[in-house]
Amino acid sequence: MKKLIFVILILAAAVAGGWAWFRRSNSAAEYRVVKVDRGDLWVFVTATGAVQPVTQVQVGTQVTGTIEKLNADFNTRVKAGQVIAMIDQAPFLAKVAQDRANLARSEADVERARATLEQAEKELVRAKELARRELISASELDAAEAQQLSLAAQVKVALATVAQAKATLESSEVNLGYTTIVSPVDGIVISRNVDVGQTVAASLSAPTIFVIAASLKSMQIEASVSEADIGRIAEGQKVTFTVDAYRNRPFVGKVAQVRLSPTSVQNVVTYTVIVSVENPDEKLLPGMTANASFQVDFRAGALKVPNAALRFTPTDEPAAPEPPAEAKRGPGGARAVRNRVWVRNGTGLTAVPIQAGANDGSFTEVVKGDLAEGQEVIVGLVTKEGDPAVSNPFGPGPRPGGGRR
Repeated sequence: MKKLIFVILILAAAVAGGWAWFRRSNSAAEYRVVKVDRGDLWVFVTATGAVQPVTQVQVGTQVTGTIEKLNADFNTRVKAGQVIAMIDQAPFLAKVAQDRANLARSEADVERARATLEQAEKELVRAKELARRELISASELDAAEAQQLSLAAQVKVALATVAQAKATLESSEVNLGYTTIVSPVDGIVISRNVDVGQTVAASLSAPTIFVIAASLKSMQIEASVSEADIGRIAEGQKVTFTVDAYRNRPFVGKVAQVRLSPTSVQNVVTYTVIVSVENPDEKLLPGMTANASFQVDFRAGALKVPNAALRFTPTDEPAAPEPPAEAKRGPGGARAVRNRVWVRNGTGLTAVPIQAGANDGSFTEVVKGDLAEGQEVIVGLVTKEGDPAVSNPFGPGPRPGGGRR
């Protein structure tokens, strides 16, 4: 019996000590608070994309041959009509000479056919006169007429051969002209894909020799925007962006086009948005990755609270129900939070319902609610020792989201 009493006393002492520690821990707890503030609130949609020239021309060749000369290289500035490459012309010159000779022979064949036709026509006249005098038979007259008609047809064939030879010669001369490759635009060479002595083969498609950017003074960003945000993107919106090469320098552009063609990769649908950018100092180079922010909304002098205040829930507060699907995304693109904040009321806490507006990812606009500028709202729970939350060894831990940022 004495042993049982002793065990009961030990257990009672342990429970009393735990309770005292728990009360001491709770009494040491403090709330992190932030004052409700007024200020401008910008709402952005973020996306990434590649910087590209507005006009980018691929210069190729329409004939097969060996590169004999290159008059341009990477970063060469060229003018429209300037010769930038030459293909070996020897086989094309030989083909032109051969086709000219064929044309000359075809023209000579026409002259010969005409002379033969003229002789046949004279013989036909004599044959008709003899037939009138009944000095030759009718079959001999028919043979003379057939000979004349046959030679007339041969003249037409010879003329057609001449036309064909002329067309062949013109085609050869055009191909000879293709051996001289000129720049179609004023610009700068950003890519060279061949070397002198390399053979280029023009089969189903023209091989690319150079890529020329018409100008680097004006650039564009081809940004990929998710389908959840594309509805808030419109032409003319201001866009700020940075590139890794100049992290501390912001660049400014505007939306020039929202392309309607979607891209789907692993069930993620995005749309291409073209952002026009002025690049007077040519700091932006083709292929740079741009981290863009589209300004889709702006609220001047908005009453705003930190998003952490909307996420905070006291540890003894029942968990709020899951918001409906249409409310899970706020105006600023961030995940929607419960539309209430907590304020201190004497020794307790009071929940203040609010109507949330625009959300920039850090702050939420208070459209309606019993909150005033300068009023303190709770954003978290700390202890005197600086721990982020109080832990009770005799009970469950804090609910998810309760007192944590």
